[in-house]
Amino acid sequence: MTITDLMIANPKTSIILVSILVTLAMTLITKFFTNQNRIGELKKVQKACQIKIKENKGNTEELAKINKEMLDCSMELMRHSMMPILFTFLPLILLIGWLRGVYAPTEIAKTWIWFYIISGVASNMFFRWIFKVV
Repeated sequence: MTITDLMIANPKTSIILVSILVTLAMTLITKFFTNQNRIGELKKVQKACQIKIKENKGNTEELAKINKEMLDCSMELMRHSMMPILFTFLPLILLIGWLRGVYAPTEIAKTWIWFYIISGVASNMFFRWIFKVV
């Protein structure tokens, strides 16, 4: 009995397990291929900027400075978040295509992606909390 046969025999359980394993791998890649300290600093800067924006609602010059600082911060955060995407994008696309073919003959043929997404979101929150990924 191959892995595909097992997945077809237990489609709901197998898609949830696959989603959890993929999410674990992606979380670990994110943790080890990004500068977690710098990302934490940038998020703190963004929160401080949001507070400054609320305090300086009428001062357009100060708001422009704060918005520029937030934009710079957001751009750096985006650069940091792109690194794990470079490693995971192609394998994830190939996996999704393979999974679609595996689950086509099962009773969850039309809904397997929702099982995958929901279990992925839940496990992502759990793994980020466990591994302290910012």
